[in-house]
Amino acid sequence: MKKLFRLVSVIISSLALLVVLSACGSKALSAQNVVTRAKQSNTITWGVKADTKLFGLMDVKNGQIKGFEVDLAKAMTKQILGPKGKADFVQVTSSTRMPLLKNGNIDAIMATMTITPEREKQVDFTRSYFDAGQSLLVKKGSSVKNVKDLNKKGATVLGVVGSNSVQNVAKFAPKAKVLQLSDYAQAMTALRSGQGEALTTDNGILAGMAVENPGYVLVGGSFTKEPYGIAVNKGQTEFKADLNDALTKVEESGEYNKILKKWFGNVPGLNYKGMER
Repeated sequence: MKKLFRLVSVIISSLALLVVLSACGSKALSAQNVVTRAKQSNTITWGVKADTKLFGLMDVKNGQIKGFEVDLAKAMTKQILGPKGKADFVQVTSSTRMPLLKNGNIDAIMATMTITPEREKQVDFTRSYFDAGQSLLVKKGSSVKNVKDLNKKGATVLGVVGSNSVQNVAKFAPKAKVLQLSDYAQAMTALRSGQGEALTTDNGILAGMAVENPGYVLVGGSFTKEPYGIAVNKGQTEFKADLNDALTKVEESGEYNKILKKWFGNVPGLNYKGMER
């Protein structure tokens, strides 16, 4: 019996070792081929904003995220996977989108993310799908008319953690104080409560805030160029190529302009015609 017990113990230990070795040899979720996995599940998982009107905003009535980027992601998913292809959406913020991608929780980021050299060290980007520009949102009648006015009297400008707009302010208005909030909803609340003279981010995002908050306006035009790209993990060459190809097909079919008009066609201060492709 003792010999039998030892034999069983050895077999169990060996099987456990094989399981461990097999697990160690498997690829991390983020390193797996996204195209292969997407075709097997017929699904692409996108990281999108849920607090950014016009681009991605949670509808409290049905719990669905709606916006330009959501509709574009759906259209591109069908181009890659076919008409029955499914787009899943995971809510991200400027500070959580990169970790979620790196961990493999999402396949791609389409969340008002500007293509920058610093970010390109960590992820790969598709070509731009939306050309934005940084601007300022202020209360009507504010003495702040452009970014240079933020230098006066050490004005406080509000931004969002993880957004490169805060870094841009430091270049254009080095004397300004910066208060960073976790998301755009909190930043807008801070502006309304007088914690800062201006809120800064890309003009498209600010336009959505202006629509929701009468009495607040965009000023100073755009003082940067902010091309939005879809981010994927390094090494996902095939997936990146498929995304670029899908974007081209959506543009050439006229579907891109239909989606653009749906979300930006009636926004004051934005010339959506100039954004068409």
